[in-house]
Amino acid sequence: MLHGGEPLLLGPDGMREIVHTLRSLIDPVTRLDLRIHTNGVLLDESFCELFADYGVRVGVSLDGDRTANDRHRRFPDGRSSHAKVRQALALLRRPEYRHLYTGILCTIDVANDPIGVYQALLAEAPPRIDLLLPHATWDNPPRDPAGVRTPYADWLRQIHARWAADGRPVPIRLFDSLLAAWEGHRSSSEAAGLDPVDLLVIETDGSWEQADSLKTAFDGAPATGFDVFSHSVDEAAAHPGVAVRQAGLDALCATCRACPLVRACGGGLYAHRYKSGNGFDNPSVYCADLKVLIPQVTARPRTATAPAVPPAAPPAAHALPEGAFDALAAGPGDSRAMTSLAEARWSVTRALVAAVASSLDATDGDLGRAAAEGWVLLAELDAERPDVVREVLTYPYVQEWAVRCLRPAQSADVALDRAHLAGLAAAAARLAGLEVEMVLPVREGFAYVPALGALAVDAGAGRTLAVQVSRSRISSRYGAHGWHAVRRVATDDIRITVEDIDPYRDCQAWAAAGRLSAAAWRSWELTLAAAARQLAVELPAYASVIGAGLRSVVPMRPGTADRRESGTARQAFGAVALALPEDIGVLGALLVHEMQHLKLTALGDLFDLFDRADSRRFRVPWRTDPRPVEGLLHGTYAHLAVAELWRARALRQPGGEAQRHFGMYRSWVEDAIEVLLTAGSLLPDGHRFVKGMRMTAEAWADDR
Repeated sequence: MLHGGEPLLLGPDGMREIVHTLRSLIDPVTRLDLRIHTNGVLLDESFCELFADYGVRVGVSLDGDRTANDRHRRFPDGRSSHAKVRQALALLRRPEYRHLYTGILCTIDVANDPIGVYQALLAEAPPRIDLLLPHATWDNPPRDPAGVRTPYADWLRQIHARWAADGRPVPIRLFDSLLAAWEGHRSSSEAAGLDPVDLLVIETDGSWEQADSLKTAFDGAPATGFDVFSHSVDEAAAHPGVAVRQAGLDALCATCRACPLVRACGGGLYAHRYKSGNGFDNPSVYCADLKVLIPQVTARPRTATAPAVPPAAPPAAHALPEGAFDALAAGPGDSRAMTSLAEARWSVTRALVAAVASSLDATDGDLGRAAAEGWVLLAELDAERPDVVREVLTYPYVQEWAVRCLRPAQSADVALDRAHLAGLAAAAARLAGLEVEMVLPVREGFAYVPALGALAVDAGAGRTLAVQVSRSRISSRYGAHGWHAVRRVATDDIRITVEDIDPYRDCQAWAAAGRLSAAAWRSWELTLAAAARQLAVELPAYASVIGAGLRSVVPMRPGTADRRESGTARQAFGAVALALPEDIGVLGALLVHEMQHLKLTALGDLFDLFDRADSRRFRVPWRTDPRPVEGLLHGTYAHLAVAELWRARALRQPGGEAQRHFGMYRSWVEDAIEVLLTAGSLLPDGHRFVKGMRMTAEAWADDR
């Protein structure tokens, strides 16, 4: 972390010299995570280009709206710095720089309106917010308004309540860290929890120092007497002031060790414990505030009617790994790129599910109670087994379900849709190996458990069904007469479900097939496995990405939707709908084609590729109807992959049908790329993406 003062005072040339030196010396030895924190007033495109070149991520200080920020962050001549900081944040939100944006640091001043501060920070779309208690000690206590015992807790509790009600739209490090530490997980802040603090500072003169927050305790408090020229990291880390922060509970004062909340606060920030006479052997000067704040942050509902605390949000700063954008533009991408795209979709789905939970209606009767009980269980499981909650919520049709709940016009029965929360919780409980009794909603004769299956329910059983969940099964003592498991295909190349039962799978532009007969299922199983094996031989790079990103295939009714054979849905990442062809070669082409659509849709959520205000339509050879620029881009990308497949087949067996198909798709792709590059619709990232496609197409020149 490059910190200050204000590090941008170095200027771009001075900054380049420093980051180049750090990269050239440290990168060959170990992974270097370079970050900088700035007040933002000097941040411009030249700095952003520099940081993009060297992989330096940027955090910015902002204390809220103009009134709040100007309280302590004016220029020396008294002018407001607020507009300059907002310009810097707008720059970091631009598509070409947003992967650099790490978040906003806000120092609390209880004179500011807490909700106004929260709304102002949220308006800057930060990947993360950090709310900092102002540095203070027992010798120099924090500002306390007259007559208010816990002003900082009162201020923070208002933000926490609003943030939770909003569905936790962005991680707030203070709240997330207190909750994580309370529940036995690693804190992400040295101001919370009992984790060892492994932090050293290198001053501009080369001195090793402890955390710079100690400068607020007394003059020289961070000093170690060591420097980088004469002392190793190990020697500096052995300094008593550093070593004491590795000792956890044993290093705290007796008051803290006896406190039932200590595992959350960890005694508070080390600097805030200082008092003349006994040094740091004290509770935090904010102890009273923390004792009021922590119970609210760590509270879990005890009844189904209480509003559940949403699961803590994952980091929302989604950036593709280095080189992944260009690998995707070239066609296949790789497993790292697929993982990053899935992470971004996971954040969206998580927020949507929390929003559904916040919309639960107590007047929904049995269905409402089922939904509320399911949400309570899901929130508790997220704290104990986040891996299984993630596994369930990333199933492709969960996002489609959440969107349908949040757009009531799309739902024939909103209460029934919301109650699907209980099914999600049942799936997570089963995967976690819990034994619980719960109530599931009944829809058209089935009680559904996403990604696992459904219980067939007796006629007249009502709108809900009591079930027993165990490690081995989900069953009911009455009202049900059979379990229908989700079918799965697992080979060395793919591990997917053939989803013919999930009620939200029918989200394509055509009708999904019903439950497959035993014979039909066997045909799907054999054909998908054979197609996956063949693709692994013909087009291994694409096959690898399909194996990493495809989670489910939906059988669709053949001959529907203008005789289309396959498709994807925006809200079902990881799923492809198909009408099963007899030829495994055709099936392989369909899988390659549709995975391109899945990747590009997810990529379009991270990057602005084209001007969405451009309403022009373009004629394409693969369809009779003119396509908007988005359709042109998608079609070109999909056909790029299919051309690669036919090229691979033609190289294995020159001449004949494969060569003819390759020639047709190649001409489609080459012509469409030129239309895209000359139409004036592409934004900078879009140009980069299409030029990446053109490089792949140019490599086919020797095949003419």
